[in-house]
Formats: sequence, C-alpha cells, structure tokens
Amino acid sequence: MFSLRRIALRRIFLPLAALVLAGCATAPPEGITSVTPFDAARYTGKWYEIARLDHSFERGLSDVSARYRQQADGSIEVINRGFDAQKNDWREAVGRALFIGDTNRASLKVSFFGPFYGGYHVVRLDPDYRWAMVVGPSRDYLWILARDKQLAPEVRDQLIRDAQVLGLPTDKLVWATHSRSDG
Repeated sequence: MFSLRRIALRRIFLPLAALVLAGCATAPPEGITSVTPFDAARYTGKWYEIARLDHSFERGLSDVSARYRQQADGSIEVINRGFDAQKNDWREAVGRALFIGDTNRASLKVSFFGPFYGGYHVVRLDPDYRWAMVVGPSRDYLWILARDKQLAPEVRDQLIRDAQVLGLPTDKLVWATHSRSDG
C-alpha cells in the first residue's frame, strides 16, 4: 500500500512540479537570442501592443499597452493595461522585471505574482526604439509592440517574416485594436 501511495504521489507531484518549473522559465527559447546592445533607459516609457499570441491573462482585452519605468534598485516596473469590453472597465497588472545577466542584453525575467518569473526577451528592436518584437520563455509567447498605436505595413510584414524564421506561430497572432482613449 505504501508503494502505491508513493506511485500515486509521483504521478501527481512530478507533472505538477514540471508545470510549475516550466511556468517559471526565464531563458529564451533555444535558437533565439536577445538584442544586444540594449539601453533600458531608451526602452522605458509607453508601448502599444500591435499583436500577440493569445493567453488567458490577455484574452478578450483591447487597447493593450505596457509602461516600463526604471527603479532605483535597477529593476524595471511593468504596468500592463487593457480594456475588458465584457466588464466595460480597464484591467491593470503591475509587475517587476529584472535583467538576466548582462544589462546590455535585452533578456529579462518578469513577475506579476510574487516569486514566479517568466522570460521577457526583446529579439528585434528598432534602432530608434520605435518598435520591438518580444518572446517569452517558449515559442508560445510573442508580442509585437510599438510606440504608436499602429505600425507601418512594411515594418509589420518584416517582423512577421522574422518571427516565422524563428519558428514562431504567426498564423495564431491576435491583432490589437486601439479605439479608446487611455481612460
């Protein structure tokens, strides 16, 4: 009976532990490298979401933006905001980003839930910091961001091609709408 309980615990605990650890992954996906050099001060400020791979934490939101602000301790405050049409209200999440290694490389880990961090890797960046392509810890996470609510079609098309080369599922992108004032 003891060994049956032990086997049952392994069948429950090990997959759960693997899921938790996968959810806390911070390294970029294999074969994908973050932008270098990277200037966090230039990256701070407001960015509009142009497109994303959909996940439950953003599902149904429109007018999504992110604001990044450097903190005295070297971390970056992250404020994600979007409009929930079903609730007719704005939703906001505040998090903290920390560099993974060299601050000259656009590879960070972000937490919105205490000690649990996920990867945030800028893999394409406009030389003037006007647009960016960001991936998470796996190829299931992708955001295209811009300083303006729209992106020039030729830039958008190039970012899509770049994402395809990186093996990202661009056919599943959700294209953002920005029709409201910032509330």
